[in-house]
Amino acid sequence: MANVSKAGPLVAFYRDGAQDDCGRTLDEILAWDDYHLEAVHDFIQWLFPLPEPSGVNPAAPILDPATIQTFRSSLAMRDRLRASFERMLRFYGLVLVPGKSPLVVERAPSFAARAQNWLWPGNHNRLRLTRILRSTLLLGLEAESKALFQALNAIYREFPSRIPARTHAYWSNAAESG
Repeated sequence: MANVSKAGPLVAFYRDGAQDDCGRTLDEILAWDDYHLEAVHDFIQWLFPLPEPSGVNPAAPILDPATIQTFRSSLAMRDRLRASFERMLRFYGLVLVPGKSPLVVERAPSFAARAQNWLWPGNHNRLRLTRILRSTLLLGLEAESKALFQALNAIYREFPSRIPARTHAYWSNAAESG
């Protein structure tokens, strides 16, 4: 792993432009098309880290209190996290509405097409969404996490046969407690 700062690999990745364990930078991942975001499974743990190890990517770093504090105290790092958040929203056919207070995530014009990729039972993207909700809440993007949960909650109510109640419960827990 190149260019790892003393602060740790996640800080180096988000703040310093360091590479992840596969040699990719944040900017490279954010430039991927939707096909790559769907096909590659070991990047999401870097974009949206959690305090627990990943079963899918055990090499991914985990959040510790110092890293959480570094994110929360750095506007630049939160801005880069927000860029990751907005890129994944586009992947799901969602968009963060500019200028709204409180923040609002709504369906983008691409929602119907993008939902065909993830809005069906058993899809791994449900887990990714849980991770995004929780990570953004932990790292200082509480309003973004809440806005995403509100959008997912509306989608759940409209498509209850496509999103199991258990998934909705995970989303609720992630959005409430981080």
